[in-house]
Amino acid sequence: MATTTTTELPERRRFNVDEYYAMGKAGILTEHDGIELLDGELFCKYDGRRRRFTVEEYYKLAEVGILAPDERVELLAGEIIRMAPIGSKHAGGVTQFAEEFSVRLGRRVTVRVQNPVRLSTGEEPEPDIAVLHRKDDGYASEHPGPGNVILLIEVADSSVGFDRRHKLPMYALHGIPEVWLGDINSRRVEVHDEPMAAGYARVRVFGVGETLSPGAFPDLEIPVSDVMPE
Repeated sequence: MATTTTTELPERRRFNVDEYYAMGKAGILTEHDGIELLDGELFCKYDGRRRRFTVEEYYKLAEVGILAPDERVELLAGEIIRMAPIGSKHAGGVTQFAEEFSVRLGRRVTVRVQNPVRLSTGEEPEPDIAVLHRKDDGYASEHPGPGNVILLIEVADSSVGFDRRHKLPMYALHGIPEVWLGDINSRRVEVHDEPMAAGYARVRVFGVGETLSPGAFPDLEIPVSDVMPE
């Protein structure tokens, strides 16, 4: 079974008039761009397309105060997307996954929690867990890219459909070798691997009573019940 791509996205971050003009002052928008603000979104006057952002512009928005330091957003396909609130079960699942990999693999890997992975100039998601090739500085010098990733994990409840339809194909397109999608409502974990341009070629589902093993560490066995809270 292969995952498929889609352009459907959850709620985009909308902008007000003051933020629109602040983008002009910051040089993110220029008068030659032909960009107008309609219902909180930026569109090109000439072709009606939605204005997309690069990673550099995304950081500039934060630098000049348009994006607040505590604002829960991520950059996907050039669009600034609002992230769902983190419930207690979601947080518990993320914590348990992080502990399993940190305790069992130790300094063999670098484990980052809800931090950016830069996939391209227009995509910088923040997966719940990123298991990365070891880097002594913890990637303080730069965010990891696709070549640094061993495994990404997304823990989801209300966002599980979006993760399947958009994030998984995006990860596959950029060659992320393996992604786990933990559905805390069903207490199941989907393991997606064998990335292709159209999505992951192989999907396996594991439930309570079964164990998970990353492709890169087949000796590591993690019971689903240990990472999917009741």
